[in-house]
Amino acid sequence: MTDSPATRHGKVPTMVDVAAVAGVSPQTVSRVSNGSPNVEASTRTKVLEAMRSVGYRPNAAARALTTGRFGAIGVVAFSLSRFGDVKTVEALALAAKAHGFSTNLISLDSPTAGGVSAAMAQLAAQNVDGLIVVESEILERSSVMFAPGIPVVVTDDLAETSYPLVMTDQASGVTKAVEHLLRLGHKTVWHIAGPPSGNATRVRREAWEAALVANGAPVPPVYHGDWTPASGYRLGAVLADRIPEEITAILCANDQMALGLMRAFQERGISIPGDVSVAGFDDIDVAEYVWPPLTTVRQHFDQVGQLCMDLLLEQIAGRRPTPGKVHDVPVELVIRASTSVPPAHRS
Repeated sequence: MTDSPATRHGKVPTMVDVAAVAGVSPQTVSRVSNGSPNVEASTRTKVLEAMRSVGYRPNAAARALTTGRFGAIGVVAFSLSRFGDVKTVEALALAAKAHGFSTNLISLDSPTAGGVSAAMAQLAAQNVDGLIVVESEILERSSVMFAPGIPVVVTDDLAETSYPLVMTDQASGVTKAVEHLLRLGHKTVWHIAGPPSGNATRVRREAWEAALVANGAPVPPVYHGDWTPASGYRLGAVLADRIPEEITAILCANDQMALGLMRAFQERGISIPGDVSVAGFDDIDVAEYVWPPLTTVRQHFDQVGQLCMDLLLEQIAGRRPTPGKVHDVPVELVIRASTSVPPAHRS
């Protein structure tokens, strides 16, 4: 496409310029700009190409006056090196896109009340229609300043909140994994937890201990990693000498640590699951392709993203959420070849 008269003479491109290049009416350009579904795909493509050609950028404020929204949501996230947080943010972005929204992401290094308040203010200044806080892990909830009048949804936070809260049912997943190992005949299940602080570590550790107590099984000491395969590998070297005399089953708080643990065992000639059963949590992409394939708890991050968007859209539409209501997303235990009966039960 050739440059429009507007770009040649230094003017700011308008909808009229886009319409002239695309060969459509300014009303059609407006519908494309506002994300209206009532536009044929071929026409939408032609208009978008014309926008790029002339350098036209839709005005967010003008769009908000027409549609009642800016077409963007803000996401505040922490620890994007962790699989669960990355998958949650990805799911949120996909769900937002499906509803015609873009995503503005702020990732904070430290989950402090002040940092979240600053992020909220920054996102509010970017003209977003709503905010989602991913696994905030903030202890001083009362000091967090949410932007007034902007809908908010929070995920995986144990603090009391007046906002809709979307929680993956991590506790039931841990319980299922522990009970699976006990049913196989293991006298107890050892646990590789995440860092001592943090919601995910606490929820999974407490559920592990509760499941053992409920089934009359001894509660071994907890070993803490840092969610990485390297920490699982280091702990595998520490625990290897106690297999299988003391340890026959281990539940890791995430799959990455489980993979590191498995490598440490295999390097030392320890058979999985012949000498020790290993289970993880998350069901990362490679879990079913390592050897042996990893038994793990699958989280449905797509459901988390969709539910967050549904709750946010309800607020954007003017419906008030039920204060403090928790929306649980179920998990499932995926049994693979890394877990089996303990050595004493084999003939």
